[in-house]
Amino acid sequence: MSHDAQAADPEVDVAALTSFLDGRWGWVKDEARQILREPLFHPIHGLGIEAYRERTFEQLNEIAKSEGVTLGFPKSVGGLDDTGGFVSAFETLAHGDLSLLVKIGVQFGLFGGAIHHLGNEDQHARYLPQVMSVELPGCFAMTETGHGSDVQALRTTSVYEPETEQFVINTPDRDAFKDYIGNAARDGKLAIVFAQLITQGETHGVHAFLVPIRDEAGRPCEGVTIEDDGHKAGLHGVDNGRLAFDTVSVPREALLDRYGQVAADGAYTSPIDNRTKRFFTMLGTLVQGRVSVAGGGLSATKTALTIAVRYGLARRQFSPPDGGPEILLMDYLAHQRRLLPRLAKTYALHFAQQVLVERLDTIFHEADAPEHERRELESLAAGVKAVATWHATDTIQTCREACGGQGYLSINRLAQLKNDTDVFTTFEGDNTVLLQLVARGLLTDYRDEFGSLDTLGMVRFLADQVVDTVVEATSARQLVQSLVAALPGRDDAADLLGRDTQRALFAWREEHLIRTVALRLKRGMDDGGDPFDVFNACQDHVLEAAHAHVDGQLLEAFTNAVDRCDDDDLTTLLDTLCDLYALSTIEEHRGWYQEHGRLNAARSKAVVAAVNDLCRQLRPHALAFVDAFAIPDEAIAAPIALGDEAERQAIKNPGGWGALSR
Repeated sequence: MSHDAQAADPEVDVAALTSFLDGRWGWVKDEARQILREPLFHPIHGLGIEAYRERTFEQLNEIAKSEGVTLGFPKSVGGLDDTGGFVSAFETLAHGDLSLLVKIGVQFGLFGGAIHHLGNEDQHARYLPQVMSVELPGCFAMTETGHGSDVQALRTTSVYEPETEQFVINTPDRDAFKDYIGNAARDGKLAIVFAQLITQGETHGVHAFLVPIRDEAGRPCEGVTIEDDGHKAGLHGVDNGRLAFDTVSVPREALLDRYGQVAADGAYTSPIDNRTKRFFTMLGTLVQGRVSVAGGGLSATKTALTIAVRYGLARRQFSPPDGGPEILLMDYLAHQRRLLPRLAKTYALHFAQQVLVERLDTIFHEADAPEHERRELESLAAGVKAVATWHATDTIQTCREACGGQGYLSINRLAQLKNDTDVFTTFEGDNTVLLQLVARGLLTDYRDEFGSLDTLGMVRFLADQVVDTVVEATSARQLVQSLVAALPGRDDAADLLGRDTQRALFAWREEHLIRTVALRLKRGMDDGGDPFDVFNACQDHVLEAAHAHVDGQLLEAFTNAVDRCDDDDLTTLLDTLCDLYALSTIEEHRGWYQEHGRLNAARSKAVVAAVNDLCRQLRPHALAFVDAFAIPDEAIAAPIALGDEAERQAIKNPGGWGALSR
């Protein structure tokens, strides 16, 4: 197979595009890429579970020697206190083995991050240096078998006994086992256990405790039960396990007490009086996990797209009627439609992730960051994580299919990427639950801005279908403007390429969904409905509103990135790719737009035609777009993406990739 067709695109300065994509933490990403080039970190397949876990732990210990680990920790313990840099390194390492990525996330992000953000300075000094060196491998034990997303309802208890000045950790039954805990089944020595804090007969909600789970010989500590979760669909290098505690005693100092302290006599105090607010403040400090998962899933998506695009520019199939050479897969419109809109959305998510990491870094360095900014960060993290990981699942599967039988071979990585990322949609928050969190924020903002919904309800039941789509109007002038905007457009697609038109369609859909779901909720409550039943009846509407909001945030991030690009050629190219993201998203929802009077049939067809035309325009630049991700060939590893020599080497060494070169 020849890769002559993959000649460099003379119209695109790939290095300049990489630099633009890398942004502020480009130096961190370059260092992480260098790590991925080292033989120990080349992807593998076919190892048994125990061998895979051992290799992953060896990699983790090697990673601990790199400067990147210190980025996420405070300067007081030898760290660099650069949260954005740590997340950027994490994202880049996600181009390699995802089992290692999850181990990094557990050890340094969840375990170390919880001590950092929930603990006091003495706990920092005692534990964090050992966390950074992996001398103290740890676990983050929050999820229970019976309670995953509903963290407030966790049933593990931690009862304080003043006579011994100890907390007694207890698992009441099998349903309360800590489950799916990374580092638990094999490597972990200390667990951060989330449990209901009870002192002086009063429950103060979920708090975090440091609980030893293994002794120096590697045996379970007294009262601690450890089970292996067993074989999983993917991430075979991660030792997920279950933990249970039978009246395990830990000292009073084991409480991570930044947000809640227990005195020697059992008196409880907290800087946050409201129990619910205290709980969400504690969880809010752990938002870095969601940001990291979003970035990790996005990097895996970029790897899959790189493999599929390169293969599509090399694989030929079917000769034209005139009997000429067989046609490249990427020259078929159907193949372009498979990959290029997903590539455009990947770029949109990339720029949204950049915004997210910047905000995370800023807020983590502002001790007194306003509450509304923290709430906005949590909402953005929830939305981007949900959409990015669903996008990974969809895109990696599409890339697998686009590579045919070659995509099914383990040696070409797509099958493992698919299996390893599948769980990303449910850890660090189930995506459906996260979108409900986004929607809750939107509805809260709506209430805060407009107060009672009654003033908007006055036009809700006007008979005309077009009027029905503009219940938002609150004045005669606004009503006229909205009616004009809601009328079906012209038959041509010219105005569809206008950014203002695209923004208006995105914004109108989001605003309409938010306001109409708010009206449904209010009407249900006004009619005396049970709050749960009212919400449950609107749940599909709620989720659609949240998804529309995230779509709009992606468009905003993409357009802002285009605006700040100071290279005219790259600006033009990115602007066209942004058009493809916008119109392929509108195309996805064109039935909804027609139902609500925003697109007539002819204009809806024009959207489809415009997407086709944009795919044809962007096809010559497909390789440049994926090469700009700057994924090392050693991390890509798939022979079908690396050329003839790599394929020959793969035939000689079918059990692993090794150091392949293009």
